[in-house]
Amino acid sequence: MSGIFDLTGKKAVVTGGSAGIGLGMAKGLAEAGAQVAIWGRSQDKLDRAVKELANLGLTVHPQQVDVSQEQQVVDGFGKANELLGGLNTVVVNAGIGAGQARLVDTTTEQYKRVLDTNLDGAFWTIREGAKYMKANSEAGNPGGSIIGISSLGAVDGSPSNYAYAASKASMIAFVKSAAVELARYGVRVNAVLPGWIATDMTERLHDSEIFQDRVISRVPARRWGKPEDFAGIAVYLASDSSTYQTGTSTLVDGGYAIF
Repeated sequence: MSGIFDLTGKKAVVTGGSAGIGLGMAKGLAEAGAQVAIWGRSQDKLDRAVKELANLGLTVHPQQVDVSQEQQVVDGFGKANELLGGLNTVVVNAGIGAGQARLVDTTTEQYKRVLDTNLDGAFWTIREGAKYMKANSEAGNPGGSIIGISSLGAVDGSPSNYAYAASKASMIAFVKSAAVELARYGVRVNAVLPGWIATDMTERLHDSEIFQDRVISRVPARRWGKPEDFAGIAVYLASDSSTYQTGTSTLVDGGYAIF
């Protein structure tokens, strides 16, 4: 692939890359020419993702990494750096939900379980990825892109989903802070905020007539979002076309937030 969105020579890690939005982004990056490592907790899901992409003629490197475990994140980046021969793109996508629970019924265990992955895991991923990009810059090869996956729930009211909403709002803060600090190394940091996307996390809502009528009917695009809808924004933010864009948050929600 040639042109302004050519990712030939780019080395990317996609956390939560075995399914959903992460897999959609990994596919887009690989199609554009990047070498890609996908991280996930489940080896079975990783194997299925590798097979799915291989059937399309794409190669990715699977890594079983639980981002809620700090040492696994540290070791995962070391291995990815070896597998890919470098690192200049990180998609911070791994995340979980706790299910719907009213505020007064939300347990501390539910709350902390979500934050272990979505907050602590995101921080460790950004921190460790930044170390490699900073080292690249100090070695005379500045540049890099960190893409944090937040959510419409970070800026829109998200009742009964407190830990998830809080963690995704934190991602926006992480992105802004890191963007300021890392700009001197040519590293840009941006957030993507998905709206209502048909993934495993939202599966229980897919066949709900009430949800379809009250929520999806309000989406100006008139449909659920799909993982493949995120390939383009991933390629853009990973490419040299976005070298002057940092610290931003981009909604990809079919227009839901404005209607």
